[in-house]
Amino acid sequence: MSNRKNGTVMNKIYNPAPKDWQEILKRPTQTVEDIEATVTDIFKQVKQKGDRAVAKYTSLFDGIALDTTIVSSQEVSEAVAALDPEVKEAIQLAKSNIEKFHEAQKTERVTIETTPGVTCWQEKRPIQKVGLYIPGGTAPLFSTILMLAIPAKIAGCKEIVLCTPPSKEGTINPAILYTAQLCGVTKIYKVGGIQAIAAMTFGTETIPQVYKIFGPGNQFVTVAKQLATNYGVAIDMPAGPSELLVVADDTADAAFVASDLLSQAEHGTDSQVILVSTSRNLITAVEKEIQVQMSTLSRKRIAQKAIDNSKLIYVEDDATALALIDEYGPEHFIVCVENEDFYVNGIQNAGSVFIGNYTPESAGDYASGTNHTLPTNGYAKQYSGVNLDSFLKSMTFQKITKQGIKNIGNAIEIMATAEGLEAHKNAVTLRLNKLDEDAPSSNNN
Repeated sequence: MSNRKNGTVMNKIYNPAPKDWQEILKRPTQTVEDIEATVTDIFKQVKQKGDRAVAKYTSLFDGIALDTTIVSSQEVSEAVAALDPEVKEAIQLAKSNIEKFHEAQKTERVTIETTPGVTCWQEKRPIQKVGLYIPGGTAPLFSTILMLAIPAKIAGCKEIVLCTPPSKEGTINPAILYTAQLCGVTKIYKVGGIQAIAAMTFGTETIPQVYKIFGPGNQFVTVAKQLATNYGVAIDMPAGPSELLVVADDTADAAFVASDLLSQAEHGTDSQVILVSTSRNLITAVEKEIQVQMSTLSRKRIAQKAIDNSKLIYVEDDATALALIDEYGPEHFIVCVENEDFYVNGIQNAGSVFIGNYTPESAGDYASGTNHTLPTNGYAKQYSGVNLDSFLKSMTFQKITKQGIKNIGNAIEIMATAEGLEAHKNAVTLRLNKLDEDAPSSNNN
């Protein structure tokens, strides 16, 4: 059921049957087949031709021919000087909170003696070379640099490479350059889209190859990141168009809920926002508020298209609501209900959770301290959002003494024999025999 007023279309659904949830909760995505052919071709070109291919696609997609893709120190200095001091101050406050939250995620070495003489431990080491992709386009997401470069720096990554698309004048937004230098990015390149992901995957004459690529993007960038994994490069997650689900009842403020839905809708035309409520009155009130607030937005046309993909879903009780939300697995999940503990304790599939009327999703996007690079498209069911561990590898170590190999050697021999792996058994048997030979012979007189 839908309602049209002042050009705003809201899809209202009442008490949908569980068998229909999957269809109702579909994301507004293009078919991957259409995108894959383009991505594969560009990857092939960049692999073969390096910087020449990057320049070709930058000219084609961004409308600019650049003499060089690397950002000079002079450009960074000019950006730092040009940026509004208030914006710098806001960025610094956000940086402080994000640093605090990610510093707190550090863990100590884990050591255990599993058997006398057998010591095992786990340590974390940084990924040495990481690539950050920062979308430009209709919104220069300098906040994403905070979310990626800060944990990379805390983790100890040696090389932090940043790619972001240039404007038609060949420039980068000053806030992006300021934030990048503030957060310890080592190299900045004016390259966007599929060609940026391909360049960081293979390396070019100018752009270094990295071990792991981070950052959100449109569906082309998402598919490009997934293709990068075929070439030995890891990615943070398959993060596509942004999405938000709000659960709210009569205790929620309709204006607040509408503002949250619109704040996500303005990200892009393929964003998706959903309201799930146990109150028909709230759904009506939120719908009216969206119409009022939409009219004042500078990005109204973008938000409107996203709202066309939105859903206002009424269900009769909290248990049904939670089951539906877990089925969706939202990137962002706002809880504005009287019984918030039921949802907070019960939710299994969500990227990041925002609790209460005074916790807007925008807070996590910018300055509360949590990371805003999160799994979309239902991947919250199996992926975590970016965190300090995303930039680290866990390595295990073990040291076994003579007594230790005696304690576990026989078990290893038996298991290796049972699996038919004779050389495995022999590696232990040789050691045990050597220990027997070296042992002082007992005197039987």
